Amino acid sequence: MAGLCALSVKSLNPKTPFDALARAIRPAIPALALPALVFAAGCRTPAPLPPADFSAPGWRVQQGQALWKAPKARDELAGELICATNSNGNCFVQFSKNPFPIATARTAGPRWQMAFGTANHLWTGAGPPPARLVWFQLPRALAGAMPPGAWQFERLRDSWWRLANPLTGESLEGRFFP
Repeated sequence: MAGLCALSVKSLNPKTPFDALARAIRPAIPALALPALVFAAGCRTPAPLPPADFSAPGWRVQQGQALWKAPKARDELAGELICATNSNGNCFVQFSKNPFPIATARTAGPRWQMAFGTANHLWTGAGPPPARLVWFQLPRALAGAMPPGAWQFERLRDSWWRLANPLTGESLEGRFFP
């Protein structure tokens, strides 16, 4: 029994190598805490974008009709389409079945936002918008830029156009009113 007590007392000795390590690290804790706090604060989700103001100068708004076939969907969904672009590169695309928006995509400067439904499913981010979403590819394709990845854009008869991804089966086909 005396051997166990001696072992316990010996293990509490503050002169162990771990104690020396703790004393060496202790002054560095405030210096390490500041970068950790800055990093944690920088990882928050961006706030939703404010509503777009199409009455501001530089906006070009097109309205029309479109058929959207979601990835892996069997049937197409018909709806109304608004595609607004600004001279500074911002865009707004909304596909709806009046009065309900189905998909709303928007870019404003370096930020983007995607909502399905009435913002119950909302994603926001900074940098280039996700290439997999057809809604962000439409304004670029209409402006004459090549869509990224497997997206293919073609002009059809009577001012109709089609944007499709043969790998996913998703497509958006429509036309804008004059």
